Amino acid sequence: MIRAESGDAGGTTVVLHGHIDVVPAEESQFEPRVEGDRLIGRGAYDMKAALAAMMLAVPVPGAETPGLRVRLGIVSDEESEESANRGSDYLVESGLTGDFAITGEPTDFHVGVAAKGVLGLRIGVGGRSAHGSTPWLGNNAILRAVEMFRAIESLPFAKESSELFDRPSISLGRIWGGDALNKVPDYCAIDVDIRFLPDQRPERIREQIRGLGPARMEDIIVLPAIDPGTDSPWVRRLVEAAGRHHEGPTVSVGRDGASDAVSFIRAGIPAVEFGPTGAGHHGPDEWVSVSSLETYHRTLKEFLAASAKSTGGPCDE
Repeated sequence: MIRAESGDAGGTTVVLHGHIDVVPAEESQFEPRVEGDRLIGRGAYDMKAALAAMMLAVPVPGAETPGLRVRLGIVSDEESEESANRGSDYLVESGLTGDFAITGEPTDFHVGVAAKGVLGLRIGVGGRSAHGSTPWLGNNAILRAVEMFRAIESLPFAKESSELFDRPSISLGRIWGGDALNKVPDYCAIDVDIRFLPDQRPERIREQIRGLGPARMEDIIVLPAIDPGTDSPWVRRLVEAAGRHHEGPTVSVGRDGASDAVSFIRAGIPAVEFGPTGAGHHGPDEWVSVSSLETYHRTLKEFLAASAKSTGGPCDE
């Protein structure tokens, strides 16, 4: 983990925060290239480019803004499947706190005030083995597991919506089953990635899944949803700063993915996601707009300057 700070220790404190780890990719995706306005490569959009802009936004000695302290926190385990002992939680617990936090996740210049929670489940389904030449004498656990996943997609919780989200997200991420080509598998495990809405509860989701039939179920990762609301002077000020440099809406939105912003929310520190323009994160053609990075950097600098402790600043509202 990396942490740094600069500025007035008695002023308003803003935390700039993010992660340097990435999801797996083909070797070629770790060779960045520029095509027009696009910087293409694994981690460009999620979220190393945003971190570069954040690092440059931290005031250098001699250029601090009176009434403002900026803290930078960088972790290397945001993409991990661990629920406990996460780097961002440790940073907050060890004192990397403030009046407001920005996590530079990819948002296309929208201010993400809400994010879905994460419920990662490993579900094991049994079957009956038989010779591969007579599959009708067995009960294929892999097919049963796939059927269970399809049933999960049709459960009541999957059809619910909220103010900022039209539905939860449900993805089949991994599957293990079978130990021989010529044998009907008698056990299969699937890893299901559920991103639930802020007003949904993991225990209710598990209860609905249990109702589908016998299965072994264990948690892989559970992270709460974020929904601090939009009525915040910090959010308004960030939206205003972004709107001066970005064409199109910068209004608050809900984010389908979760992030470590929850580490600050749980500690009572208002936090949002806000990042540059791009697309394709976790996909084969991840890219970030080069021109948006300068705009993003400028927006952060103006927001920080406007957040300095003074009459009418966010800390006085």
